[in-house]
Amino acid sequence: MATSRRLGGVDPFRRSSLPLPQTPSPRARARASFTNQEASQPTPRSPTRRSPPRLQTELRTSAARGFSSPASGRGTVPSPRFLSGLVWSRSTQCTASSLGGPVARRRSRFSTLMMTAYTTGTPDLVDFNWDALGFQLVPTDFMYLMRCSSDGVFTKGELVPYGPIERNPAAAVLNYGQGLLEGLRAHRKEDGSILLFRPHENALRMRTGADRLCMPAPSVEQFLEAVKLTVLANKRWVPPTGKGSLYIRPQLIGSGAILGVAPAPQYTFIVFVCPVGHYFKDGLSLISLLTEEEYHRAAPGGTGDIKTIGNFASVVSAQRRAKEKGHSDVLYLDPIHNKFVEEVSSCNIFMVKDNVISTPLLTGTILPGITRKSVMGIAQNLGFQVEECNITIDELLGADEVFCTRTAVVLSPVGSITYRQRKVEYGKSQEAGVVSQQLYAAFTAIQKGLVEDSMGWTLKLN
Repeated sequence: MATSRRLGGVDPFRRSSLPLPQTPSPRARARASFTNQEASQPTPRSPTRRSPPRLQTELRTSAARGFSSPASGRGTVPSPRFLSGLVWSRSTQCTASSLGGPVARRRSRFSTLMMTAYTTGTPDLVDFNWDALGFQLVPTDFMYLMRCSSDGVFTKGELVPYGPIERNPAAAVLNYGQGLLEGLRAHRKEDGSILLFRPHENALRMRTGADRLCMPAPSVEQFLEAVKLTVLANKRWVPPTGKGSLYIRPQLIGSGAILGVAPAPQYTFIVFVCPVGHYFKDGLSLISLLTEEEYHRAAPGGTGDIKTIGNFASVVSAQRRAKEKGHSDVLYLDPIHNKFVEEVSSCNIFMVKDNVISTPLLTGTILPGITRKSVMGIAQNLGFQVEECNITIDELLGADEVFCTRTAVVLSPVGSITYRQRKVEYGKSQEAGVVSQQLYAAFTAIQKGLVEDSMGWTLKLN
């Protein structure tokens, strides 16, 4: 008799006495599937609590009365009850127990921050070393989001905690650069109120750029509301008077996924803010420019006259080379003749000769800066002759004064320009020229509310 092969006392070749599994019939499989689906259904939850009609009415009323303008002189900051009502309504709909995951945690954190900031007496200012404030990113509390489909209709925007946002790798902004940005500032007055400077102009410029890039844009009213809400939600980050300002960055991006070159199917409008000091570390002290002849910022018929995101990425290489050589920034010439002055990396440029102020003519390759436009208006009011014309590099080198304008810097006097190994210095001292100082003082006095705004440029929030 043959000996059986065993493993641990068990014959591996012996047929089991257990019955073999039977293949279920199609009807049995269908019945089992239906039973499993019923078992997997979540337990019904109680309906989400909604705001009572009286509170909804108060929210609408508070929102309508939340802001003031120079014309009315009235208005208040949204009341704590109004803001806590928003939090209560949002937090009861999106909680960790009802949603779960990162979305719930994000919503829950939003509710906590809003309640802390507006209903428990948070100080008017954050505990921050304002004297050390420079021009770097400082994360704040909230940002604003508003979305739009290809039909051009934007949904109602909302404040959310400041932080990363998810983006599809096929988004038009990531693949084809379909995006715009703006920049403006808010200042705190001595009485604690906050002033915006010409936000209406930023809204109009974004709409112009959006038309060029085939993007739907927020209306002027939607743009202004978003900026106001974002600034007020981050009010404690507005630096004290004389310590800086709150930089406001609205963005419009093609957020929808698309493979071919075409307008995106969806768009997102974003506003975030950041407290800033001087763009150049020495403030109004002189800057040095290096003339660039190899690269050009924009070409005729291109997008040099709109604030598209691609215009800024293209200047980084030349700007870095200039800084490595000890210069502050780059001066660009026109791409055809390579002799007419256009602008600095992200600034408009002016020259003063015999008390005549000149700036390059807008020919489609130069951004129509809002600070540029404002400085021209102030100069005319002060009695200066202001001209928009073609300026050659030789004419610029022979000027009495040269200065740059931009939202982030307001006005930066130029101390020297280097062109083909030739360095030309302006003024006999290391101070800004007389005209530059005069224009800077007049501009910032209006911007900060130190004098009466006869131009009607500022918008008071509270």
